[in-house]
Amino acid sequence: MLAALAGTMTYTGYLIIGVVADYLGTGRFAAGLLLGILFARFPWIKEGRLRIVGLLPKPVRRPLIVSLLALGLFTFVARGDYVPALFTGVATAFVLAYPWLRRAIVDRMSSSVFTFAGRNRPERTDDTVIEGEFRERKE
Repeated sequence: MLAALAGTMTYTGYLIIGVVADYLGTGRFAAGLLLGILFARFPWIKEGRLRIVGLLPKPVRRPLIVSLLALGLFTFVARGDYVPALFTGVATAFVLAYPWLRRAIVDRMSSSVFTFAGRNRPERTDDTVIEGEFRERKE
């Protein structure tokens, strides 16, 4: 499952670089370098703390990625290329659903870990998890 997702995201990146190159009138290499520089993040030590610094601030990254994916999706649909549009649509759906999926998976894992560790549970609980206690009767 993860290999299929990684392959889909990689192929979608290749397609989006092609769309950006087509709109800019350059080659794929130049468009890839431009997007690589735009989205690059580097470690930076400031005031004794390690930080990650990039050209784009954190609140701008995901909307820009989604807008690039939407541009590619609309471009492929307008051209009639439905297979690349399918890959781009799946990647767009994953990028939009990723925060919710991550939150749901982490909440479920942490609720089970806190139960087994004997510690108190976090204040927020997952309503989709059914809990119950079972006791044996002595007959």
